[in-house]
Amino acid sequence: MSQILEELPDQTLQKMARDGDRAAEETLILRYSRAVRSCARPLFLAGGDSEDLTQEGFLGLLDAIREYRPDRDAAFATFAQVCIRNRLRSAVRSAGREKHAVLNAALSWERDHVEPAAAAPLGPEELLIAREDWAEELGRMEENLSPLEREILEHYLRGLSYREIAQATHRSAKSVDNAVQRIRKKLARP
Repeated sequence: MSQILEELPDQTLQKMARDGDRAAEETLILRYSRAVRSCARPLFLAGGDSEDLTQEGFLGLLDAIREYRPDRDAAFATFAQVCIRNRLRSAVRSAGREKHAVLNAALSWERDHVEPAAAAPLGPEELLIAREDWAEELGRMEENLSPLEREILEHYLRGLSYREIAQATHRSAKSVDNAVQRIRKKLARP
């Protein structure tokens, strides 16, 4: 039965899941799990757990499954991406509130993913300043990270799992985890 579900298009699975079919819902969750992780990976909450953001992304995916309407002329994949990113942005904003002091230092490795959706477009001067700031940030990363850490960060930001990064870099998963922890500490420093 799961083989049959895996072959169904997203819209069909979404309708089945919305109507209460748990197997269809699980199939969609598995199908989009890499997208959720990819959206959550660039975000980093100092003092927090990266799995917390991933879970928020999955909650956004569940919202998409329950609220998608095909009559609105958007593909399910597009709607799911929007719901996931909105949920992650909300989690980052919430973490910045005073009552979440431990999570106060929300940091994105890709700044464009945490900008509020309603932000006004940047003018030429602001865009130039933003690009210069980002170039400066990239330069700081270049200086502070070892070649191995830069390679692991690149794979990590592409959404690869620790096991996939370990295979790509010919390292152990523990070595990859240690490198990611060092990267987080180095990039969290002002």
